[in-house]
Amino acid sequence: MPSNDARTLIFTAVPTAVAGVIAAVISGVVAGGKGAIGAGVGALVVILFMGLGVVVLQRTAKHFPQLFQAMGLMLYTTQLLVLFIFVAAFKNTELFNPRTFAASLIAATVVWVAAQARASMKAKILYVEPEPSAASKGEKTGLST
Repeated sequence: MPSNDARTLIFTAVPTAVAGVIAAVISGVVAGGKGAIGAGVGALVVILFMGLGVVVLQRTAKHFPQLFQAMGLMLYTTQLLVLFIFVAAFKNTELFNPRTFAASLIAATVVWVAAQARASMKAKILYVEPEPSAASKGEKTGLST
């Protein structure tokens, strides 16, 4: 993974993890231990799904740059649908509080998307890769002495 991709991943995962910790603390106070577990699991699911999505998207961009935008739209739509499926699947669970799980899942997703947008805006990425200028045969390049 190139360094700016890893930097983007770090700049999105860290705020999401912080939001997950905050959600776990608030959920622990409001809903008890099961609430804290639900919030923690929700944030962890978002970090894993979205992080895996970034890795897949970067590999697609590397091998098939013409599919990057379409793949990005499809990937984010699929991720949101799968996250909704997770909420529906754990709707009646006894392992943790499903309401804090769902709230944490939504909050962590919003934080992830906002942090990713900010990281993308701050990244200095060339839109066009300049081609090296080819010197004509017999033409001197560089400083002449």
